[in-house]
Amino acid sequence: MQISKNPNTKKAENTGSQPFSFDLPQRLRRNRKSPAIRSLLQEYHLLPSQLIAPLFVVEGDNQMQPIHSMPEVYRFSIDLLVKEVLELYQLGIRAVNLFTYVPQNKKDPLGTEALRSGNLLQKALYALKKEIPEMCLMADIALDPFTDHGHDGILNDKSEIDNDPTIEILGKMSILAAEAGADVVSPSDMMDGRVAYIRGTLDKWGYQNVSILSYAAKYASAFYGPFRDALDSAPKFGDKKTYQMNPCNSREALLECLLDEEEGADMLLIKPALPYLDIIAKVKQQSLLPVGAYHVSGEYSMVMAAAANGWINRDAVLTESLLSIKRAGADFILTYAARHMAKLLRKG
Repeated sequence: MQISKNPNTKKAENTGSQPFSFDLPQRLRRNRKSPAIRSLLQEYHLLPSQLIAPLFVVEGDNQMQPIHSMPEVYRFSIDLLVKEVLELYQLGIRAVNLFTYVPQNKKDPLGTEALRSGNLLQKALYALKKEIPEMCLMADIALDPFTDHGHDGILNDKSEIDNDPTIEILGKMSILAAEAGADVVSPSDMMDGRVAYIRGTLDKWGYQNVSILSYAAKYASAFYGPFRDALDSAPKFGDKKTYQMNPCNSREALLECLLDEEEGADMLLIKPALPYLDIIAKVKQQSLLPVGAYHVSGEYSMVMAAAANGWINRDAVLTESLLSIKRAGADFILTYAARHMAKLLRKG
């Protein structure tokens, strides 16, 4: 590279130095020199409509129970849930995903409360669809909140998760959710073949227009702890490694996503998000389906805890985190920061 004198610059007097400039045809800093230019050239953007708010529902009235391991996240009774979802809609959020808190006295080995007509999930969906019909309602389809052992399926006589009887229950859960007004069912269990079974069951019962958001690549992650606090759903024995994915594997994730797509999934979800940005990117290249990511409880709570200690700027870190998920290829993001981020985005 040649260093040349700049003919437009006068020689500095009494400094003993010679002004010079580099002969650079490309100066990328020119595209960063002002907020207006940076905004004009920004490649990825966050919109409230791309965020999905996971919400926890609890029995009772006038209940807004804080979840101590997830600051600013609550369990809502249905009356306050409706108010919360109305506010989220006004902030520009267009989808929520419901999880139900089941008291211990309603849990059993088979998760029978999940199949009771008129259960809490059905009541919440009915109420929301009546009051806010424009909101996209998603319903979590999994047994771990309902079983007394905390696993996502029923057990055989060897205390192993029994795949095929479990997916039959998931199909019935999906019908109850669709009947109550769910626009999307979200099977999060990772049983083999459950997308095909749920799709066939929904179609058989006349719910062809109900979509399936498949947790296609859900890893056996250490980032789920606060979520399990929220639902009191931690496994009472063992772990979930026989059905959730090995964090060491990426090709397996591509196969899981390919199979779910072939079985009739309408959208694919990767969970968690930040530790698996490479998976999001690879799935996005492989599939033409919409691809989402779940910014999970542990990811959220770490940011909130560090911010509470003054170690990081909460707003800046949340924004950067979610933008990185978008940059990896996610079309939409489930995040417990949805409300907060929608407010930030509104401010510009």
